[in-house]
Formats: sequence, structure tokens, C-alpha cells
Amino acid sequence: MVEWCLPQDIDLEGVEFKSMASGSHKIQSDFIYFRKGPFFGLACFANMPVESELERGARMKSVGILSPSYTLLYRYMHFLENQVRHQLETPGHYSHLAAFYEDKKGVLHAGPGRGGSLPPVYWLPSIHRYMYPEMKITHPAGCMSQFIKFFGEQILILWKFALLRKRILIFSPPPVGVVCYRVYCCCCLANVSLPGIGGTIPESKPFFYVNVADIESLEVEVSYVACTTEKIFEEKRELYDVYVDNQNVKTHHDHLQPLLKINSADREKYRRLNEQRQMLLYSQEVEEDYNPCEEDLFVLFFLEQNNRIFQTLLEVSASQDKTLTAEHARGMGLDPQGDRSFLMDLLEAYGIDVMLVIDNPCCP
Repeated sequence: MVEWCLPQDIDLEGVEFKSMASGSHKIQSDFIYFRKGPFFGLACFANMPVESELERGARMKSVGILSPSYTLLYRYMHFLENQVRHQLETPGHYSHLAAFYEDKKGVLHAGPGRGGSLPPVYWLPSIHRYMYPEMKITHPAGCMSQFIKFFGEQILILWKFALLRKRILIFSPPPVGVVCYRVYCCCCLANVSLPGIGGTIPESKPFFYVNVADIESLEVEVSYVACTTEKIFEEKRELYDVYVDNQNVKTHHDHLQPLLKINSADREKYRRLNEQRQMLLYSQEVEEDYNPCEEDLFVLFFLEQNNRIFQTLLEVSASQDKTLTAEHARGMGLDPQGDRSFLMDLLEAYGIDVMLVIDNPCCP
């Protein structure tokens, strides 16, 4: 149940299920990113043993905030962690939370309109020097390297599905905080900064944590990346295109099966990514004042890769014969045979008019 909130007239239906992940009773603490209507939320959860029959030996609470953007939520993680401890130890004292709300309510204001009308974004972090879209979220140091280490070469499979704007659902038992970061990393794979690209395709939307209460809203989504702790979702195939069970990436769509195979171009990209990461680590050791972070490297690596693909596709579509050859595919860093299916899906998804003349190896 929602025990206390400010402002009191805000619609919080279902937020109690989003701010406490299913299965959380088995862990001591966690944090959760989630969506609620036009807002993003961050909640910190804690579980404290108590000698009380009424509370069945445990007191569990979450303290959370909602904002039109998730980019600043991390700033308040420490405050929320302290407050949930405070609420467990001295329940019913809300003065710190009320003071916090009074201080920050301009940031959390939802604007005069209903639903999607967001306030001016003057309070967002200054535009990042690489100008990549508003994907900035601060995470424990090494979040990106954990993502690469966890999925290995399979990040290239996730990259293709993210670029095709497929509905990606990541399953993992609690704690769910680290899995919310995987959702974010997945969205980072799909950035494109070329003008004129993406106008016809939905943005890559992080939904973060979802549960059975979200089924109705997920039914109408054509593209999202989300995570859940509820195994029941695996059976609801109509809700997702790609299901990630820990490190196992799978899809029930026959036409997407070829995308699950790692090809030689994928291995080469993975090798280059790791090479660049090693060079970054070396430069950080050698030049102490030179400190680009791994997140920048990761985002920029895939941004440049995506831009190269779309730049080539746009040039070919503007040419006279509109013919995309194996040579073009190699120039884009793709495998002419192994990525044929991916390229066809990409052309269809983004509405790019070119003719693919890469021979299918099955045909004589």
C-alpha cells in the first residue's frame, strides 16, 4: 500500500507494485527504476527483521520519487537510501520527505496539460559534449563494463534488436537495480545522430522495471526495453519480441532467428570494442588528467557504427540505381551473408528504399 505521498492529488495507482519488485522479500535492499504514465521513478527498497507477529517478522518499505526524466534521479539515490532506513527504524515520520518535496517540486512538476506534456527541460544536465540523445544516467562505476562482461559477444545480438526497435524484455530474479542498468545499456546501443533518421520509427524507450500490473500498457507498445522479476511473462509471447533470461537471448519469431547467430563481422566489432576499452584503460593510467569515461566510449562506439550504417543506406537510396551490394555491407561493418536478414529488416523498419543485391548463399 502507499503509506504517504506528496502531492496528495497525484495518480499513484499501481506504483506500490513498481517500487517493490516481486520477490524482494528475499533480499535486504535494492533500488528500482520504473515508469508511471509520463513519469520515471526511482525507489529504494529495504527489508528489516522485526520482532512482531503482526508484521510477520519483517518490515519492508520503499521510498521513491517521480520525475518527467530519469536523467537526474540518480542524484537522489543516497537520500532515498537514507530515508528508507529512517522509515523502517522510525515509521510515520515524514518531515524530511516533505522538506525534500518542497525543495524539489519545481523539478518534479508535470506541467499544466495531462499525460505527455512535459515541463521545460532547463533543469536537465547540460548537453553532453558528444551530443548523444538524453540517455545520461549515472550508474556505479563500471556499469558498462559489467554489461559487456555479462553478455559478451551477445551485446551485438542485442544491438541489432535494439536498432530494429524490437520489444526487449529482460528477466532476472531480484535484486533488480543492476538489471535496470542493463535496460539502460541496451537503449544506449541504438543511438543515431543523423538528421532524417528515425522519424518513421519509435524512439528506443527504457521502461525499466515492469510487472503483471503493466501488462495492459505493454500490450499497446510497439517498441520498448524493460526488465522483470516475474517468470510468468515468458509465457505471454504477444507482449515481447525478444526475451533475455539472464544471458540467454531468444526470440519466438521465426524471421528473427537468423539474428541470434554471431557472425564474423560481429566478432570483429566485439574485438574492436575491447581493443578501444583497453586503450582507454591504458590512457587513464598514463595521463591522469585525461579522463574520458567508459560510458562515453561505449555510447560513441555504437553511435558511430549506427551512423556509418545509415549514412551508407541514405547515400545508396539517393543514388540512381539504389543498389546495395556486398561491398556496401562490408563498408558498413556488416557481414554480407550473415547480416542479410538484419539488413532487410532494417530497410523495412526505417522505410529506406534500396535494392539488396547480396546473393543468398542457399540459392545456386
